Amino acid sequence: MFAFILRRLAQALVVMVSVALIAFMLFQYVGDPVVFLLGQDATADQIRELRADLGLDKPFFIQFWHFLMNAAQGEFGLSLRQGAKVSRLIAERFPATLELSLVAALLALVIGIPMGVYAALRRGNFLSQVFMTVSLLGVSLPTFLIGILLILLFAVTLGWFPSFGRGDVIQFGWWSTGLLTLKGWHHITLPAITLAIFQLTLIMRLVRAEMLEVLRTDYIKFARARGLTDRAVHFGHALKNTLVPVMTITGLQLGGLIAFAIITETVFQWPGMGLLFIQAVTFADIPVMAAYLCLIALIFVIINLVVDLLYFAVDPRLRVEKAGGH
Repeated sequence: MFAFILRRLAQALVVMVSVALIAFMLFQYVGDPVVFLLGQDATADQIRELRADLGLDKPFFIQFWHFLMNAAQGEFGLSLRQGAKVSRLIAERFPATLELSLVAALLALVIGIPMGVYAALRRGNFLSQVFMTVSLLGVSLPTFLIGILLILLFAVTLGWFPSFGRGDVIQFGWWSTGLLTLKGWHHITLPAITLAIFQLTLIMRLVRAEMLEVLRTDYIKFARARGLTDRAVHFGHALKNTLVPVMTITGLQLGGLIAFAIITETVFQWPGMGLLFIQAVTFADIPVMAAYLCLIALIFVIINLVVDLLYFAVDPRLRVEKAGGH
């Protein structure tokens, strides 16, 4: 187990250094930060002086080493558009994105798993067919279109929910949350549903496929031969083994929710990291883009590591294989 963790940590370190190199290359090839800071009318002396202050006159590998050390401390310099520290901008926006992603992931799990189980156990049922049709729509429709349709129906036509913003939030130091206020829940409902629909349908179809596969295995037939009830077979044996691969996909999808909430945050003007990134791309704000890239990579690496460890702990076959290998 310890060797397994060390290997995963070594892989994670290689991934993060590679991502940091890509992020660092943004400073080299996506515009010149000196020009952004000083403007087109800057003199040659001003440009030379600022490049020296920023360390841009040093060799490539020295610049990259300084970038790595600063990134490890969460420092990416100043935003070229807002003139504020990038770390502060990220800290202000991260709670909103994480909150939206967690609510969306919870919706996808709580609704998607029961729908998938029902669709597997009642394949010929009318409701099961409805679930499969709805899942096909959820997978096919683009996220921005789902968001616009929800705004049109529930915000514009019915007036039940607001169409933008985060609502009232409560501050706990630098962390903010809207989940402790009624208006916060009111504002997060439509964005969370929009972000959850694709994940929900994916989980539902995955659970259904895995459940059907497990129900055909020999140990399920043996459990039925022992006289176990359908409830015991379906939920005590089949579902438990179905959720092992689902757990892996769900963990990776959580990282995807955080990383790709950009469209949802843009449609609903949700004040999260995705909206900050879109604004950074529009204005070529390279420090913000680099920080966002590194943070998302770190989130994926951490989630992937946690999922691998959970998978290793839950699935006894992996432990047997590792033991046999040693």
